[in-house]
Amino acid sequence: MNEMLSSGIELMLLGMGIVYGFLAMLVLAISAMSAVVQRYFPDLSAQQISARQIEDAGVLAAITAAVHQYRKKYPKN
Repeated sequence: MNEMLSSGIELMLLGMGIVYGFLAMLVLAISAMSAVVQRYFPDLSAQQISARQIEDAGVLAAITAAVHQYRKKYPKN
């Protein structure tokens, strides 16, 4: 019985070690990918994003009107 208990504990520790090792590798991989993305694709400022996405004043007016109508139809309580 003592041999089975020690084998079970050994197997448990091995399994937990593998899981923690995998999680550590996952954290390192995510950190590396984040560094690569931030280096080659830096964040744009909010003004640059809005200038690129909404170039037409008519589109902005249509979006504003739609949001206004939605808020009028579904007011917050």
